[in-house]
Amino acid sequence: MLFPTASFGLFFLGVFALGWGTRRSLEWHKIVLLVASWIFYGAWDRRFVALLIVSGFLNWGAARLILHYDEEERPRRLVLIAGVVANLGILGWFKYYGFFMEQFVELLHGLGWQRDVTIMQVVLPVGISFFTFQGMSYLIDIYRRETRPARLLDMVLLMSFFPHLVAGPIVRASHLVPQLEAGPKLDRGMAAMGFLLIVWGLFKKSIIASYLATEFVDPIFFDPAAHGSFDLILASYGYAVQIYCDFSAYSDMAIGLAALLGYRFPINFNQPYRAASLQDFWRRWHISLSSWLRDYLYIALGGSRHGPARLYLALMTTMLLGGLWHGASWNFVIWGAIHGGVLVLERLWRQHRPAGLPTLPTALGILITFHIVTLAWIFFRSASFEAASAYLAGIAALDFSRGTTLAPLGLVLILFGLALHAFPPTLIQRVALMLRRWSPLMLGLAIGATILLVDSMRPEGVEPFIYYQF
Repeated sequence: MLFPTASFGLFFLGVFALGWGTRRSLEWHKIVLLVASWIFYGAWDRRFVALLIVSGFLNWGAARLILHYDEEERPRRLVLIAGVVANLGILGWFKYYGFFMEQFVELLHGLGWQRDVTIMQVVLPVGISFFTFQGMSYLIDIYRRETRPARLLDMVLLMSFFPHLVAGPIVRASHLVPQLEAGPKLDRGMAAMGFLLIVWGLFKKSIIASYLATEFVDPIFFDPAAHGSFDLILASYGYAVQIYCDFSAYSDMAIGLAALLGYRFPINFNQPYRAASLQDFWRRWHISLSSWLRDYLYIALGGSRHGPARLYLALMTTMLLGGLWHGASWNFVIWGAIHGGVLVLERLWRQHRPAGLPTLPTALGILITFHIVTLAWIFFRSASFEAASAYLAGIAALDFSRGTTLAPLGLVLILFGLALHAFPPTLIQRVALMLRRWSPLMLGLAIGATILLVDSMRPEGVEPFIYYQF
C-alpha cells in the first residue's frame, strides 16, 4: 500500500475517523492504530505481520529483563547483548543471508571446491532495517537509563506505527512513547502543517521523482553503454534530485500523516544539498539514521575520545556498516567507503590545515560536496559494482557526440529540485502559519484542489519509494 494512491487515501480516512472517534479511551485508540498498522503492513505480505509482532514482544521482553537486573551490571549487559544479537539475527537472516552465502561459495570456488551449493531464496520484509534499528535503540536507551520503559501495547505500537514503519524516520522510544502515553493532540497549526507536508511530499514524489525515474534516470542506468557521456552526467544529477525528492517526500508525508493523527515526528531532511562539507551533509540527510549511527555505533566504537587514529577508524567503520545497512551488495559498501573516506579527509584537513591559509568559500564547498555525493550516488543506484564501474567508464570516455535524450521538462525538474535547497529553510513553516488562519472549509477545499491538480500532472502509475527496499 503506497502513500500516493487512492487505496491508501481511503485507508487513512478510515483510520483518521476511527482514531479520533476512540480518543476518549486511550487504550482503544492505540489498539485501533496498532491493528491499522498491521493491516497496512500486511497489504505487502501478511506473513510478515507476525515478524513485526515478534520483534515488538522481543524488545519489550528484553527491556523488562534489563530493568529486572537493574542493580546487577553483568546480567544487564548479557541481556542487552542477547537482545541486540536477536535483532541483528533477524535482520541478518532476511537481508544478508544470500549475500554472505554467495561470498562464501565464491571463496570455496577460489580454494578449488567446485561443487554447487544450494542457496535458499529469502524474501526481504519491507522496512525490516527500520524497525530492527528502532528496537535496538530502545534496548540500548533502556540499558543506558536514558528512557523510561514502555508498556507492551506502547512498545508494539512504537515498532508498528504505519506512518514511519517502512521507510522512517527512525523514531526513538524517548520521543514517541511519552506521546502515546499522553494521547493524541491536534490543533489547527498541526493540521495545517500536516496537510501541507502531505501535499508537498505528494508533489515531490509523484511529479519530480517519478518523472525523472521513469523518463530519464532508470533507462540510462539500465543500459549506460547505449548513452553518451552527456546523458550519463545529467542522469547522475537527475538521480541526486530523484532520491532526495523521493525519500524526503516519504518523510514529509509520514510526518504529516502522524501530525493529523495527533503525534509529532522529528524532521528527517534539512536541505542536504546546501551542505558545504560531507559532515554537514550528514547533519542534513536522513537525520534519524545519521544520528542513530552516531549515537549507537560511532560513539560505541570510541568516537573522538581515544585519539585521532581511533576516530578515523570509527568514522570509516560507521560509514562502511551504514553502506551495508542500505543493501547486501558491494556497491553499497563502496558508497559507504566514499563517504567514510571523505569524512576522514575532512577531519585530517581541519586538524592539519596550514596556518594562515584562507578557508574555502562556502559556495565552492557546496559545489564540491554535491559532486562527491553525486559520485557516490552512482554506486548507490547501480545494480552492482560492475554496473557502476561501466557507468563511470562511460563518463570518463568524454563522448559528447551523441548529445542528450533529456527532455526540456526533465531539465526543468532537475534544476527545480536543486533550487529547492536555496529556498528559505522555514518556508513550509511560514506557509503553514498562514494556512492556520483559514477556516476548516477553505483549508479542506484548497488541499483537495491541490491534490487533484498534482494527481492530474503525475505520470501513469506509482513507483514504490526507493527506501522501501531497505
